[in-house]
Amino acid sequence: MEYTEQMKHRVKRLEGQKRGVLRMMDEEQDCKKLVFQMNAARTVLDRDLGLIVGSNLEQCVREQTENGENDETFIQEAVNPLVKSR
Repeated sequence: MEYTEQMKHRVKRLEGQKRGVLRMMDEEQDCKKLVFQMNAARTVLDRDLGLIVGSNLEQCVREQTENGENDETFIQEAVNPLVKSR
């Protein structure tokens, strides 16, 4: 599976947000600010996940079909963890 530079950049940005949250904790920042930053990081992660799944699902389904596996089962396996996490 090919992951674009855009996808990698987005994950790197998430790393920066995580470091920012840890720094805020070290500095004993206000809880409201910390929660706001953690929620922002979660939003970025959700969007990144959607981008990666959306961009690669077609390729994954095609590969599974070529290997003789059931498309519907594969799609369910790919999407179910996303649905269950919310």
